Amino acid sequence: MTDLTAWAWTLLAVGALVVGVSKTALPGAGTLAVAIFASVLPAKHSTATLLVLLIVGDAFALITYRRHADWPTLIRLAPAVVCGLLVGAGFLALADDAWVQRTIAIILLLVVAFTLWLRRRGTGTSLVGRGGRVAAAGYGTLGGFTTMVANAGGPVMSMYFVAARFEVKAFLGTAAWFFAIVNIAKLPFAIGLGLLTPQSLLIDLLLVPAVLIGAFMGRALAGRMRQDVFERIVFILTIVAALYLLFTAPV
Repeated sequence: MTDLTAWAWTLLAVGALVVGVSKTALPGAGTLAVAIFASVLPAKHSTATLLVLLIVGDAFALITYRRHADWPTLIRLAPAVVCGLLVGAGFLALADDAWVQRTIAIILLLVVAFTLWLRRRGTGTSLVGRGGRVAAAGYGTLGGFTTMVANAGGPVMSMYFVAARFEVKAFLGTAAWFFAIVNIAKLPFAIGLGLLTPQSLLIDLLLVPAVLIGAFMGRALAGRMRQDVFERIVFILTIVAALYLLFTAPV
């Protein structure tokens, strides 16, 4: 921690603020926090440090939106997400940081393109109805993979919920339960790999207030946002995050 400059702490605080906002208003913004933390801390340790803050944000999101979840959708996603988590763990063991970053960026851009295509066809709502298992398997697998590799599952699942035409509170409630369960499931892996250290936990302790401030800001924002504006922001943040990951990947 003594190696971190004042500028580094400022960036981490901004990243923690973004975590709070992403949990209660703009899930697609979470990837920006991933990028910030990875630019300040060693890549693998940044993932574990950020994971704890994400769990704090998940708890706040559950307090706010726990009654608005669509449980049939969560149950439908579960098997694919587990597969994605396992594939992601295997990929982490084989790929270097550059390939991880590029792969996630390409997946996000493809998911955005596919979701926009669904919206143009007017078939997005079928994702949560009869015949939606294929889409749930695809999005769920990608969501599990990207969240395991880099805590970047938010944009993927945001595209799924947007394509399914969830209204804002149903979107945020379903996302809150989804990531609370998934992030807690990832915690033993972080501990077992030795990525969650006393030093990283101390950094988390100092950044928790920023997460809570961001969560309160996000809750106020979500209550005043129109559905079309909300969806547009989710799309834009996902594309920006994907392009940032793609063009900043090490050569």
